[in-house]
Amino acid sequence: MARSRPTRAATVPGAGKMFALRAIGLVILARWLHSMGDMNFLPALRGMASSPAACLNLVFLFLLIVLPGAKARVERPFHPLPQWLRQALRIFGVLGCLFALWSIGLFVWDAGWRSAVQAIESTNGWLVVAPALYASVVWICRPRALWRTNVAARRFAIGRYAVSIDAATRTTIVWLESRKVGQYDARELSVRWPVGIGPAATTPRSAPADAPADARADAPAAGATPAEPGAVAQSASPAPAASTISATAVKPAASEAPAAPALPRQAAPARAAGRYPGIELLWDSPAAAGHNRQTVMRVRLMTEGDRVAARALDAALKQASPVALIEPPGSTA
Repeated sequence: MARSRPTRAATVPGAGKMFALRAIGLVILARWLHSMGDMNFLPALRGMASSPAACLNLVFLFLLIVLPGAKARVERPFHPLPQWLRQALRIFGVLGCLFALWSIGLFVWDAGWRSAVQAIESTNGWLVVAPALYASVVWICRPRALWRTNVAARRFAIGRYAVSIDAATRTTIVWLESRKVGQYDARELSVRWPVGIGPAATTPRSAPADAPADARADAPAAGATPAEPGAVAQSASPAPAASTISATAVKPAASEAPAAPALPRQAAPARAAGRYPGIELLWDSPAAAGHNRQTVMRVRLMTEGDRVAARALDAALKQASPVALIEPPGSTA
């Protein structure tokens, strides 16, 4: 007996965002109809026809409830809406929030705080909820990458950019939000870091701080000269005069050694790069004429997640194109 195939209980990524936008639109529409019900519909419709703000709000509600072209897809978890619809909702949401704040501010300025509090109580808090709903639409439609960073699946999200690497075909696809920037060979891509900032924090080549004191003391001084070994050899003789001369010869050399550690001097380029350093994804294709050292994307590392994703992307690209197999451009056979 054939069994029916069980359905999946998990929702498609992006369906929650569409449900939230439609719910906000229905709440605003219900409140609007409730306000029109307190008045006569004909005068309200005439006032709406002569009000540009009301017409814009009607278009905003139509787009928010219908969501034309929106579809939840697994490959686009954070962008179920088309690019034009998301931008339109952001613009209308900003205009609606500003208009609501401006009208509420004028009412508070004219009537006073007590009348404003009474109006909030009589409208069940709608004067506070309305700007919050418009602001939530703007926040839901904010610029984001196409997915979250998943190093195991070779998917990286840095700012608004999303990068996917196919290990089998060594193909890299770069997305800017929901727009495809291009498809490249992973062996021709490289990450360029700012001066003084690498994919991992590097320490200076000097003796470590946790080394024993005698080991740091036995290390040669930075200002040592070829003549100093002779002076030290003279100090090994049993003559007291020679030991005195050698001690006076070694003191200037020890005074010339810098007292401050080398780490602050190496951190100066990192401070020059700014608080939020930026990286570049370069495409160097010998086969494509005119595309040598072309910048595919340029993005700033705003969060720690962006920094981790950038390091993981750099490591993945280096695995696709090993440095040992890349011949320097100036080398000759």
